[in-house]
Amino acid sequence: MKSTLVQQNLSTDQNITIKEKSRIRQTLSSLNKYKALYFISIPGILYFLIFKYVPLMGSVIAFKDYNIFAGIWDSAWVGLKHFQALFQNPDSIRVLKNTLLLSFYDILIFPAPLILALLLNELRLVLYKRFIQTIVYMPHFLSWVIISGLFIGILSPTTGIVNKLIEWLGHESIYFMGSEDFIRPILVLTYLWQSVGWGTIIYLAALAGVNPELYEAAKVDGANRLQQILNVTLPAILPTFSILFLLHIGHFLDFGFERVYVFLNPLNQANGDILDTYIYEVGLRNAQYSFTTAIGLFKSVVSLVLLVLANFVSKKVSGNSLY
Repeated sequence: MKSTLVQQNLSTDQNITIKEKSRIRQTLSSLNKYKALYFISIPGILYFLIFKYVPLMGSVIAFKDYNIFAGIWDSAWVGLKHFQALFQNPDSIRVLKNTLLLSFYDILIFPAPLILALLLNELRLVLYKRFIQTIVYMPHFLSWVIISGLFIGILSPTTGIVNKLIEWLGHESIYFMGSEDFIRPILVLTYLWQSVGWGTIIYLAALAGVNPELYEAAKVDGANRLQQILNVTLPAILPTFSILFLLHIGHFLDFGFERVYVFLNPLNQANGDILDTYIYEVGLRNAQYSFTTAIGLFKSVVSLVLLVLANFVSKKVSGNSLY
């Protein structure tokens, strides 16, 4: 009986060993087969390791009173002191409110590239379609410094075309850039103008992949153009929209330093200041490194939580997800 059990155990061990050897051979074969792909991926892996993951260790200063002379590891621990200051400091609360509002407005205009792509897809004159595409793509290649200069000139209270039109209609000119009430719409609309054309590229590529036979079948069933869009086009590009929306949610609090800072001045800063510009002012100019690192860590955690929740909801509702 004992010898039988020993033989069974030896047989089982041999089977496991054979399976392990087979798995190793398959792994080595796969590595050899795709060695070129693995080789060209090395620079990207090194980039993320050196510039993304290694610097994460410096996030520990969010829990310390960082002293540049003592260094990261020898600075005194303070626990959650800087996170408490984030939610107790009136300036921090104001900046957080501005960031949340502007990020929410960004989500509201997120479908704009999809709408523009649908409109462009309906154009039948190819030459006219290419011309419109070129015009709406062009702002993407302008820096925010140039864009701010353009809009500051357009909205100028003395020489701006907008105020000239307002005066022609019999009203007094408005100092748009010097008003707290207008800075948020300006930030949102300038981003919409700059990005909407470029954002259509992915949607137009997705639309190009829709099977034309689906449209023919819809026509046979008596569907008009609007019904074809609702029942054929939108379902076909819904997965693309879902993935892009999830990626956008992952950057919910990253409204962008450069797109805001160039429009700020002392007259509109109260409603225009966001976390990124606040980090620059407090962290870099006032050397409060630990406090601003805590803000950055808070942003990352919030974005991660929102991304996980949005991905879960999208997977349950539409079946589309990032992972």
